[in-house]
Amino acid sequence: METALYLVPVLLGDTDPERVLPAWNREVILSVKHFIVEDVRSARRFLKKIDREIDIDSLTFYTLNKHTSPEEISGFLRPLEQGLSMGVISEAGCPAIADPGADVVALAQRKGIKVVPLVGPSSILLAVMGSGFNGQSFAFHGYLPIEPGERAKRLKQLEQRMLTEDQTQLFIETPYRNQKMIGEILRTCCPQTKLCIAAGLTCEEEYIRTRTVKEWQKEGMPDLTKVPCIFLLYK
Repeated sequence: METALYLVPVLLGDTDPERVLPAWNREVILSVKHFIVEDVRSARRFLKKIDREIDIDSLTFYTLNKHTSPEEISGFLRPLEQGLSMGVISEAGCPAIADPGADVVALAQRKGIKVVPLVGPSSILLAVMGSGFNGQSFAFHGYLPIEPGERAKRLKQLEQRMLTEDQTQLFIETPYRNQKMIGEILRTCCPQTKLCIAAGLTCEEEYIRTRTVKEWQKEGMPDLTKVPCIFLLYK
């Protein structure tokens, strides 16, 4: 297998790996001994789910999160410079997408190191696919402001962008604040604006539903308090 920095997609929840990950990913994972990860404990659990017989203690983990300094990141790539492949593992979904893994990928590109993104579930793309919204032009905004006034202002900005640019607008929220976010959308956005809620993607509790704000107000809000969600707005 070619020496490279492999970007290893992770399950989005409690899903059978065979449902969402190609067999090739498993081959790559078992060939790599050095991993750059967002959280060591969750990375170890993921690797055990891929292969229960994997020798976790023989692997080396480097922690990459928002607290990792640029100096530390530059040291992470030493195994690659010595001819050894490495893997990048996010908390969920695809590494380097709304994820600190992007920093190490940028460094690898600057150093001329081969980068190989592996196929796997991306909640952003899955949500766009299932929404019925514009898949030619869409923007992901991560987390919106927590302060209610600022969040309402941001929602209005996204709604305007949706109209003027004919662009699907996506954002997320911490699961325990999902209900507040839904309530804020229904209070702030225009009745005819379409809202898609995509929750628990690829998992048993998967929920993807598109309605206008007015229709959501009539139907009532689903209880998605503990489920990872992506919210999408479109005209």
